[in-house]
Amino acid sequence: MQQIDFYMVDAFTDTTFGGNAAAVCPLTEWLPDETLLSMTRQHNQSETAFFITTDSGFELRWFTTEGEINLCGHATLATAHVIFEYLNYPEATIHFDTCFVGPLTVTRNGDWLTLDFPASGSEPVEPPQLLLDCLGISECQEVRLGRTYTVLLESQAQVEAINPDFELMRKLDQKVCVTAPAQIEGYDFVSRFFSPKAALNEDPVTGSSHTMLIPYWGEKLGKTQMLARQVSQRGGDIRCQLLGDRVLMSGQATTYLIGKILLRKEILR
Repeated sequence: MQQIDFYMVDAFTDTTFGGNAAAVCPLTEWLPDETLLSMTRQHNQSETAFFITTDSGFELRWFTTEGEINLCGHATLATAHVIFEYLNYPEATIHFDTCFVGPLTVTRNGDWLTLDFPASGSEPVEPPQLLLDCLGISECQEVRLGRTYTVLLESQAQVEAINPDFELMRKLDQKVCVTAPAQIEGYDFVSRFFSPKAALNEDPVTGSSHTMLIPYWGEKLGKTQMLARQVSQRGGDIRCQLLGDRVLMSGQATTYLIGKILLRKEILR
């Protein structure tokens, strides 16, 4: 029987049951992808992050219950929280190697952890009728396409009122982000994120979508530093900074659960 440490962490929040929960599993070596996927399905969280220690830092991978994905912000933040808090990591910056987006770093400053991710661009497109239908709206300010569809609405209240038809949304070929200027004092913009085809109707707090939102709102507002709020039911805050072709996303994290996974040896082959 092999024992694997298991952590569940709420990311982009300083409060348990806030932000976005991720499972985190340190490994001594990579297990078969089928095993990683089975573990993720057993955890039944939006993402499980797996990492191994290397000479230069750590290798990091992310899985949903549907399979491996190319980028996940909140699970990266959760992984950094585990490394800093429980693995006696001595430095202020963690270096991650990833398969799809290259090197990523997370830096600790007090209770805040800052992700350094590549920025994502987007281009304006005509709003597909299916997109408007699945959001239950007849018009919007703008639609852009990049990592996802990004739908600009007039107000935070409209973002909060969106009640998607998720069965209809599964027919789209992209995930969907809705965003608007913030009406909360001190905040710059708000958003929500939907990805029913990835086994998650609404993501509570989404770092990957902010790699596109930060350049968009930075240009629109003429700012390089912003404060964002994802207005999901759980909600979460992201301190945002645009640095050329990189974005910095800072958040807090709190541990919910620490345990052990027990895997029989025949599963590991």
